[in-house]
Amino acid sequence: MEILLITIFVLGYVAIAMEHTFKIDKLIPALGMMAILWALIAVNHLEVFEILPGIGKESHHVEGVLLHHLGKTAEILFFLMGAMTIVEIVDYFDGFSTIKSFIKTKSKSKLLWLFTILAFVLSAIIDNLTATIVLITILQKIIKDRDTRLWFAGLIVIAANAGGAWSPIGDVTTTMLWIANKVSASELIKHVLIPSILCFVVPTFIASRTKIFKGFLEAEVSEDKPKDNYSAIMFYLGLGSILFVPIFKTITHLPPYVGMMLSLAIVAAVAEFLSNRKFSMGDATSENVHHSPIHRSLSKIEMPSILFFLGILMAVAALESLGMLFDFAGTLEANVPNLGTEHASTKISDLVVLLLGVGSAIIDNVPLVAASIGMFQIGLDEPAWHFIAYSAGTGGSILIIGSAAGVVAMGMEKIDFMWYLKNIGWLALVGFLSGSVGFIILRDFLLNAGH
Repeated sequence: MEILLITIFVLGYVAIAMEHTFKIDKLIPALGMMAILWALIAVNHLEVFEILPGIGKESHHVEGVLLHHLGKTAEILFFLMGAMTIVEIVDYFDGFSTIKSFIKTKSKSKLLWLFTILAFVLSAIIDNLTATIVLITILQKIIKDRDTRLWFAGLIVIAANAGGAWSPIGDVTTTMLWIANKVSASELIKHVLIPSILCFVVPTFIASRTKIFKGFLEAEVSEDKPKDNYSAIMFYLGLGSILFVPIFKTITHLPPYVGMMLSLAIVAAVAEFLSNRKFSMGDATSENVHHSPIHRSLSKIEMPSILFFLGILMAVAALESLGMLFDFAGTLEANVPNLGTEHASTKISDLVVLLLGVGSAIIDNVPLVAASIGMFQIGLDEPAWHFIAYSAGTGGSILIIGSAAGVVAMGMEKIDFMWYLKNIGWLALVGFLSGSVGFIILRDFLLNAGH
């Protein structure tokens, strides 16, 4: 029976990885795989466990274990839905047009640095996918030459993924580790910020020295429609409310989704007030009459992504509940050598983590990190978790299909897979390896020098 379950999981995994080839949304195999795995467990009355730190396997009834994993998964899903809705409310008020005020230069090299720094900072707050969409939209209005724009878009993807890796709210996988109580916000930033900076600075520096980014832009910046009167207010309120979530968790020790729901309530209340005020002053369009900001924003959040996360996280939980991931982790730890200095806090081979990062360029990083959480029973803020956050978050930049940011850039700019691999992929790999070396040096010789 175990072989059958693993076969179903692998087939589902392949279908997810090959979604562009099969032309089916990855939520379909994820949800199907989840349902089939749990159905087989229930029908065959297989013994299921909760893996408890320091205790090991503790047997429970299948419905109890299913409910336990559903609760943990729901924490992540509601957190993401809250964050997505806040971002959509900001967009409703054209808040992201505020970013255009930072763009003053016509130098290609300076513009590259400006866009990559913006991508790095913005993705740490509103997530790497949204940051990429916002910046490429602005890029399309500033740079008319498509060939030049493709280079900018590729480097924005690298910077956005690097920016998401060091922030507990910047990438889905990092958020998963944070909510699962594997990393704390302060320790994550301390361990991963510098490697993430290296990951985007090194490729940006190399690219800025090439002839592609020499000279100045010829096209004039196009004039946009006037900004919404409240765009700046909602932009800063939205970003501030998301940044408030880690602070709320630190103060209350409640799960992050509670803080995100509070932030959403505050942003939505202000949005409704401003929208009503705008309408009462005769400033609203007919569109605003029929849709409140919160209703419109909720209708625009990415439910396919939410359902995909539900499917893949619960499918991984099925294998975890049978103890398979726990046993597989023991095999990995026993047989794969470590690249770093041997010390007590290194419980997972660096080579395994690097392979996980490279693998995330081919296979979605969400199931890889979900499997890691189920496999490795090590404590809060062990450096291995920080390395996993970095590796899974940035490794996807190596291929255009390896990250959500890359996929959306591919769609917005019609970037060819082989063009990206040839021109951007090697830069992403150099950045990924530079950050990895930086992480190992930081961990072994600076942060843990006294251990």
